[in-house]
Amino acid sequence: MSAPAAPRTHRRWARRFRPGSFLLLFTTTLLVLLPFLWMVSIAFTPPEQAFGDASLIPSEPTLDNFVRALEEANLLPALANSLAVGLIAVITNCVIAIAAGYGFAMLPFRGSTALFFTLIATAAIPISVTLIPLFLIARGFPLLGGNDIVGQGGIGILDSLAGIVLPFIVLPLNIFLARQYFSSSAPDLAEAARIDGAGEFRVFWKIYLPIARPLVAVIAIFSFTAVWDDFLWPLVIVTSPEMQTVQLALTRFLGSGNIQYGPMMAGAVLATLPVLLVFLFNQRHFISGLADGSVKG
Repeated sequence: MSAPAAPRTHRRWARRFRPGSFLLLFTTTLLVLLPFLWMVSIAFTPPEQAFGDASLIPSEPTLDNFVRALEEANLLPALANSLAVGLIAVITNCVIAIAAGYGFAMLPFRGSTALFFTLIATAAIPISVTLIPLFLIARGFPLLGGNDIVGQGGIGILDSLAGIVLPFIVLPLNIFLARQYFSSSAPDLAEAARIDGAGEFRVFWKIYLPIARPLVAVIAIFSFTAVWDDFLWPLVIVTSPEMQTVQLALTRFLGSGNIQYGPMMAGAVLATLPVLLVFLFNQRHFISGLADGSVKG
């Protein structure tokens, strides 16, 4: 008769600690959000009040900072460039990385495990180590940028969107995520489809890809964020203002000599919005993917 005491005790302790847990989570969330909220507040605050009578809720909100950021920092073309590069990276990773991960998981061959771990090991190499080889590859790209068939005579894909997206076409981490996701999938579906005469591409496209929406969402978020936040590689290969990304535009605006915090914060808000929108658009599939992974793990 004493067996039910343990669950009742557990529920009693859970109720006792619920307010404390809520307070801890609320405090942590506030600490994380406070810098972002302050950034948004300064973005809508007139310049003369930015560090004088500034408050979290501006008394006289204005959009002048956003107008000045778009005009003086040349943010609109930079946002368009970053958006284009991000979308290219999302498409290539969602197609190539997921297909490669499916191949490693469902179509193993001799040496595939060694090849997979060799590929994943490259993710541990800092990008600063690969800057010179990547630069040489981009400059020597055949038949582009004035180059001949052997990659001589021109600049290749330097100072172009293709050059900016080059290191992000396929990210090893995304291949790892795809391989782990398909490794935990039921192989019976593929066997049944093969018995019915379906080819490997049809098995992948019609059966496994539709149930991999959480994986697609995670890879899309990771790929877009990696390209959008990158600063070092565009700094190396971009020379013209027309090709600069949003991170380059904000950095050059900050280093122009006359720091204007209102327009600077407005530019930071504009640079943050696309990442938030990408996450919110994929939030449901992203969270379900994390939940599925925790259950399978």
